Amino acid sequence: DYALRAGVEGTIRQAVAVTDLHQARYRGLAKTHLEHVYSAVALNLIRLDAWWNGHPLDRTRTSHLARLELRLAA
Repeated sequence: DYALRAGVEGTIRQAVAVTDLHQARYRGLAKTHLEHVYSAVALNLIRLDAWWNGHPLDRTRTSHLARLELRLAA
């Protein structure tokens, strides 16, 4: 159950990061639905491009301290 939940949470995080879906830009159910459909298509295209080019999607979180350490080491 937790693995499934982690996958869903990762997808939601990616959707928020890529398409800024914190709140709908439009009023009305039809326009909001269309915005969500376009966002889902965009996410699918990003994932398809990553799969075709052999770039794995981020699966793990890197802490701020670890990123700073990597940046200083380079």
